[in-house]
Amino acid sequence: MTTKQKYFGTDGIRGKVGEHPITPEFMLQLGWAVGKVFGGSKHGKILIGKDTRISGYMFESVLEAGLSAAGEDILLLGPMPTPAIAYLTRVLHAQAGIVISASHNPYYDNGIKFFSAQGKKLPDDVELAIETKLKETLTIEPSEKLGKATRVADAARRYMEFCKTSINSLDLSSLKIILDCANGATYQVAPTIFRELEAQLVEIFVDPDGVNINENCGATHVANLQRIVSAEKADLGIAFDGDGDRVLMVDSDGEIVDGDEILFILAKYAKEQGTLKGGVVGTLMSNLGMELALKELAIPFARAKVGDRYVLEMLEEKKWHLGGEASGHIVCLDKTTTGDGIIAALQIVQIMLKTDKSLAELKKGMTKFPHVMINVKIKDKNLFANNAEINTAVNHAEQQLAGKGRVLLRASGTEPLVRVMVEGQDAKLVTQLAKSLAEIVSKVT
Repeated sequence: MTTKQKYFGTDGIRGKVGEHPITPEFMLQLGWAVGKVFGGSKHGKILIGKDTRISGYMFESVLEAGLSAAGEDILLLGPMPTPAIAYLTRVLHAQAGIVISASHNPYYDNGIKFFSAQGKKLPDDVELAIETKLKETLTIEPSEKLGKATRVADAARRYMEFCKTSINSLDLSSLKIILDCANGATYQVAPTIFRELEAQLVEIFVDPDGVNINENCGATHVANLQRIVSAEKADLGIAFDGDGDRVLMVDSDGEIVDGDEILFILAKYAKEQGTLKGGVVGTLMSNLGMELALKELAIPFARAKVGDRYVLEMLEEKKWHLGGEASGHIVCLDKTTTGDGIIAALQIVQIMLKTDKSLAELKKGMTKFPHVMINVKIKDKNLFANNAEINTAVNHAEQQLAGKGRVLLRASGTEPLVRVMVEGQDAKLVTQLAKSLAEIVSKVT
């Protein structure tokens, strides 16, 4: 029998600030538990980074206290993108990296993500070991064995140089780029990188105040970016989410270029250059249009469960290097160890310059199927699983699509939601079926 984690979801631990487990008391115990699991009898070091939400200060302090009590030294990075913490954990030879972030969620949520010494998401057995240690009583090491905290002054510069080395010494001076940093963790490093590469840069949503992260901006709210790209007659827009592991783009026509289209562009170019290793890993939510476009290019495609950790697991299993999600998690394992919005954006900009094609031209080889996704708030996920009425409705919807589309209902791993997704060739039918299924899920759950 497989033991299931109590606190860890698809991407760490996440919830509303002040509600268990997102409380100072729990985070103190968590810091200690992590210190014990990774440190054991050794005196090691663990990194802590965070996004810009106001509660990050509080949780940084208590995690630091818990780790110190366990005898672990702490390296404080301050506001940094999640992928930067993955990179720095590896190059600074730390035992683990901790990210205080709720990613694309509003400011009143927060969470904790972890990276191993190799800069990868933690495997299930390590998460279970942490949860087991959480049940024990916190004990404080003798004073001479307590951990010390140090702030890493050059953390941002190290990561920025790493990002720039992911592309071949390009001059971006011919491109006008609108950069939306979601008032989040990329607000300093991303503009600096693009400025140093000589891009004509317009920066938006780069003034975090602790509560405006992801607020009508960033990769989950691109309407403002679309408007500004059109108004400024820019070549493209780039939007990150609050912690910088997602990216969406906007072409010069003001049209959104999502994660599936970004993956298609990356895969097609790599295939043409003879550098594509294997195929592409998407998820159950990846658009059928991408799958068919890749098939036309004779590029293998596989679907993982939703969540970048599952994309990573399948990539490693297949020994491929390119995968991601429509939401903008793009994993380039030939460049780094996890999803990185800045790295992915730089690869696309590089392709634009090397092919002398616009973003709109690059995505032309893929036609997305009409796709509707409705998030339905639920009270009890147990009422959703294996519900006969919902299953009957799904079967009926699939019959109406007649093999020319897909239906997918899944419970979110990070929020009390069921995501109802329908895609197919007939946009009107897709919308109708999605609304009908959402109503049934809402009624039942």
